[in-house]
Amino acid sequence: MAAPGVIVLRMLSWIRKRIPARITGRLAPVAAALTVACTPVTAPAPAPSAAEVALSLDDVPSTFVVYNADEGAKATSRDFEVPVHLDPPESGPALDLKVMVDASGLEGIARVADDGNCQGSGWVYTCEYGSPQNDGESYAPFQLLGLDGVKPGDSGTVTYTASADNAPPVTGTTRMVIGGPTLGSPEEELEVSGVVPGRDTPLTPKFANRTRFSADRGVALRVEAAGGLTLEPRHGNCSYDAATPTSAWCLFPAGAAPRTAYRTRAPLTYVARDEQLTGTITYSWSSTPEKPAGHPVRGTGAPLTLTATADEEFGSPSGAVRVNTTVQADYRPVTGTVRGRVGDNVEVRLGVRDLGPGRLLNDEPKGRFEVVPPEGTTVTSVPYAFEDLNRRWGCEQPKRPGGAFVCDLDSEAFSWARQDDGTTVIAFRVRVDRQVTGAHGTIRTYGAYDRTPGNDTAAIPLEASPAPPHRSGLHPVTWAAVAVGAVAAVVLVTGYLRRRRRAG
Repeated sequence: MAAPGVIVLRMLSWIRKRIPARITGRLAPVAAALTVACTPVTAPAPAPSAAEVALSLDDVPSTFVVYNADEGAKATSRDFEVPVHLDPPESGPALDLKVMVDASGLEGIARVADDGNCQGSGWVYTCEYGSPQNDGESYAPFQLLGLDGVKPGDSGTVTYTASADNAPPVTGTTRMVIGGPTLGSPEEELEVSGVVPGRDTPLTPKFANRTRFSADRGVALRVEAAGGLTLEPRHGNCSYDAATPTSAWCLFPAGAAPRTAYRTRAPLTYVARDEQLTGTITYSWSSTPEKPAGHPVRGTGAPLTLTATADEEFGSPSGAVRVNTTVQADYRPVTGTVRGRVGDNVEVRLGVRDLGPGRLLNDEPKGRFEVVPPEGTTVTSVPYAFEDLNRRWGCEQPKRPGGAFVCDLDSEAFSWARQDDGTTVIAFRVRVDRQVTGAHGTIRTYGAYDRTPGNDTAAIPLEASPAPPHRSGLHPVTWAAVAVGAVAAVVLVTGYLRRRRRAG
């Protein structure tokens, strides 16, 4: 059945055909009103409401070391954060997410101060997280400041509540603990050279307790191996991250006396891989031992113990050992011949090939190569592209004529130039200026891990042919000869004409 408004319009059309126009004209306003009145009204669709989401505070630590007791009023920390996640992550967004943090339980333990992230005063701060999706958000609600007179183990509690317009609130608590004494590691980085891959290498970590407090809760050692080094999981009081570990956590329950330096009585050991050039071992000590997650493997050998050691500079929060192995990365030049006619602009690709067997990592210096072009040539550019920009000089130009172009393999020009076979080259554009019999340039490679100098230099030969006749005619020397000849011809002709006029 047709809509009422349509029926009214059909009736008016029938009336117009049968009633004079002067009458139907008067009925037009009535028809319009009837049409509007008979048109059904559709109510606007309600705005869709956001789906309810679930908030999670699982990543907020249950225990947090505020500062070490010996730091007192000098202590400051911005490390305490309240991360809020959505559970599951794809359930978001959480609309108008807020977190209220109450730190009143820290009275007598620490002070709090506005850090610019959240709004509040006194002990209570509110953080506005907006409407995050997926992984949520995380803010440090305030800055934590120390107090004098605290002792190791003093603690208080911080409570926090997260809520959103489309999520039920969730609440959590964190126990805030005053840590034991600050333990310092050696300030000077130790460098060890000559490490043979595959063989055990010893490491003896050290520390000092320079404070007036005892480390009564024990002492913990955290060791991290990087750059292809691995630790040997041998000690019963240590936990490791894997069967071939790169991380270890060791507990020494006896603790540490005030104003005393210590070392491990026996060394830990680490191993370098076969292709390893360098590596790093770092370690740190803590008087508030909390075993980190992800260390499921327990050592099966005798436990490590501590013994007193000679005093030295122990002012660093962590110790570091730089490891250099006996492996090399042998560089050999990649060269070519400058071949062309005089006046030609030619291209020759020059660079290095890494013969190994060591494998360079991203943080290790890649070295350089230097190019002296052959006599009788001019390098006009060493072009390369980087981030959609075309650059003219990929190597540093010489400061004096006949000097070397220096090509730094760590520069942007070579950031994507290395090939799978270890070859890294760049194009030199060279103009052949003249023929020089037996001329050649040189290319020399330099690598921090290249221990075979005998193959570091190669020649860049010049094979120049005479310029073609049309190009020779345009050479400046040719033009000069032509000019001299033309002048001589003009002089001769002029003299001849003068003699003719006198004779006549």
